[in-house]
Amino acid sequence: MRETINVTIRLDRRVKENAEKLFENLGMNLSTAFNIFARQALRQGKIPFEIFDPFYGQKNQAELNRRIKEIEAGKNLAAHELIEVEDE
Repeated sequence: MRETINVTIRLDRRVKENAEKLFENLGMNLSTAFNIFARQALRQGKIPFEIFDPFYGQKNQAELNRRIKEIEAGKNLAAHELIEVEDE
């Protein structure tokens, strides 16, 4: 028989609630989902999925490069006023 222990983690309330709904639809609870995650991480020796920031995605980078070229060519130069922020 395997020995189990309790582990406490902190999650944003909405993340927890949404995760519970998702995992329930997949037929498991939060504990089972985290067990699956931990076991896969150990098997693969890494986080078992790609961690992705959409800012660095191909589509966004292409759009940023397009805008940079426009600015360098003197196009699309909209004037912006500075926003003053009061010290707290």
